[in-house]
Amino acid sequence: MHPNPAFRTASDRDNLAFARDRAFGVLSVNADPAPLISHIPYRLSDDGGTLTLHLVRSNPIVRIVSEPKQAVVAVSGADSYVSPDWYEMPDQVPTWNYVAVHLRGLLEMRPQEEMRAVLDHLTEFFEARLAPKPPWRADKMPGELIDRLMRMVVPFRMQVQSVDGTWKLAQNKPDAARIAASGHVARHGFGLEAQVIAALMADPPSS
Repeated sequence: MHPNPAFRTASDRDNLAFARDRAFGVLSVNADPAPLISHIPYRLSDDGGTLTLHLVRSNPIVRIVSEPKQAVVAVSGADSYVSPDWYEMPDQVPTWNYVAVHLRGLLEMRPQEEMRAVLDHLTEFFEARLAPKPPWRADKMPGELIDRLMRMVVPFRMQVQSVDGTWKLAQNKPDAARIAASGHVARHGFGLEAQVIAALMADPPSS
């Protein structure tokens, strides 16, 4: 997380809401000789206390989490390059604005018998966003096929113990400079969803 407190004023509620809606992040677990990383979809509980996910059985993380292990899920959102000229004030430097939330907690492997429930839990959450399309359900697949697929993946749960968010939106600049830059980002920015980061720069979240 960026150390500047100006970029860390979003409430836990805002950070969790962002992470819950994004529902895709980077899971990292310490290992030897270096951390193991996996890109994962997940479902964050309504209270923000539990994160549900699954990993393919051949994922190296599966082999090192036979016992509960500390982990972090890094969740990235919109971002854009910001030219110093866009602040319309002197003595500025190039930067990159972005939104990111880190969820830290205890990752544990769940009994294999829970895998179907985990799949249904995740699928229900994602398919609901596609309404009015009728939701896809695992019972649409032949029983022997879904049973075989269930043996290829492993259910996990992370108990979320801390939440950290950085919303780097030029809050450390005068309002006029930040708003001027947001307009330029909207027109010329590049990154991931520059229009989204421009809107957030124009109206940053507060604590």
